[in-house]
Amino acid sequence: MSATTDVPPSSPPSTDHFIRGIGPLAAMSLVVGSMIGSGIFIVSADISRQVAGWGPGGLMLVWVVTGLMTLAGALSYAELAAMMPRAGGQYVFLREGLSPASGFLYGWTLFTVIQTGTIAAVAVAFARYLGVLLPSITPNVFLKLGSFTMPGGPIELGLSVQRVVAIVMIVALTWVNVRGVKLGASIQTVFTVAKVGALIALIMLGLTLFRRADVAHVNFTDFWGARPWTLAMLPVIGAAMVGSLFSSDAWNNVTFAAAEVREPRKNLPRALAIGTALVSSLYILANLAYLNVLPFGGSPHGATAIQRGLMYASEDRVASAAFEVMLGAIGASVIAGAILVSTFGCNNGLILSGPRVYYAMARDDLFFQRAGVLHPGYRTPVFGLWTQALWASLLCLTGTYSELLNYVIFAALIFYFLTTLSLFRLRRLQPDLPRPVRAFGYPLVPGLYMAAIAFLLYVLLADPTQRKFSALGLVIVALGIPVYVLWRRKGTVRT
Repeated sequence: MSATTDVPPSSPPSTDHFIRGIGPLAAMSLVVGSMIGSGIFIVSADISRQVAGWGPGGLMLVWVVTGLMTLAGALSYAELAAMMPRAGGQYVFLREGLSPASGFLYGWTLFTVIQTGTIAAVAVAFARYLGVLLPSITPNVFLKLGSFTMPGGPIELGLSVQRVVAIVMIVALTWVNVRGVKLGASIQTVFTVAKVGALIALIMLGLTLFRRADVAHVNFTDFWGARPWTLAMLPVIGAAMVGSLFSSDAWNNVTFAAAEVREPRKNLPRALAIGTALVSSLYILANLAYLNVLPFGGSPHGATAIQRGLMYASEDRVASAAFEVMLGAIGASVIAGAILVSTFGCNNGLILSGPRVYYAMARDDLFFQRAGVLHPGYRTPVFGLWTQALWASLLCLTGTYSELLNYVIFAALIFYFLTTLSLFRLRRLQPDLPRPVRAFGYPLVPGLYMAAIAFLLYVLLADPTQRKFSALGLVIVALGIPVYVLWRRKGTVRT
């Protein structure tokens, strides 16, 4: 199969082809909107506790390194995205650059946990913050349906008002995206602009109008902490990056919908580069704003946001604590509204993009055949969208999502490593393939990106608290092997 086969924009309309309804702004919005969820408002507290000995400098180092890694990954993927702008994105890159089996295992993991688990997590975050504005949706009523034990602890299956709200959100956004990519892309753009505006407001207020000079003086006087900055700190920094990496994840989702991007060989690389650079910059600045409003350290038993500090923000809601300091009681409602906008837009992007991978797998006879059929009018993968919605809704019944994401951190990093490896392999095996855009700084930048991932994989295997999650992540991937064999027997794998 040619790696450069593509449906040109001038092709006559056909129900077998996607509509190129995603323009350059919408493509960038898909990158930015899929990346910004609820993580940036929460994970800095946990990161701070892990790097406590190295002070605010340790926190900022985690976010700077995460931003550089994310940007390096996007710049490495730019060549593959421009070379193979087809539905499925990373699945196609792995299939063409390594093997159909590696592509399938990625798609399998994406469907079982990565995409659907993230959709479920974001939906429940939306429901919980909606409860801040509408307390009536958070009564303590729970209908238990069953339970099971995972490495992270027992998980109870059941229904609550919040979980129902989460499922309704998933169903509603799925219905919107069934109606056509243009509608989904328009919603994505609107909500992305809104959430970027909310982040900019947080940054500007924290760095200017509501900056606390006394807090900033303490934080930046003791910026580098008390522990020595030696190579011994690298494993700690690596383990602390788990939260920041997942807050910065999903930038690759725009490649899933490449067949619907106008002028993809130009717009995909631009969206990847500009989108990841923008979000990474906003995340770094947001943490600087936190450090200008909240003390880095504090007490877990503190009565106020200032006493608890960034490290021990109530329920790790750092942004809520910052807004409480800046705006008082109304701050909780302001940040709840911002997170509602952020999570809604994030899930729209995730729901839109995922079924494009299942579509590509189905066209290779590696998924349900109906997932490879487009609606004759809307030209969307309706079966894939609703199948994804069904599984994500079932995951909502668990109510526990941080564990679900922890299970696949290791596996997700492996696929980022393998996809970048496919870039090197295609350069060697097919040097004459048209490459409208080449990976930035090749081979140095992609090589450093792979080296950083390899180091993180080692850290996650060596860290006792992460090892069990990493092992289960590998199990999830491995379970895809017999499924792949069954699909191969059922149909013919295109090679």
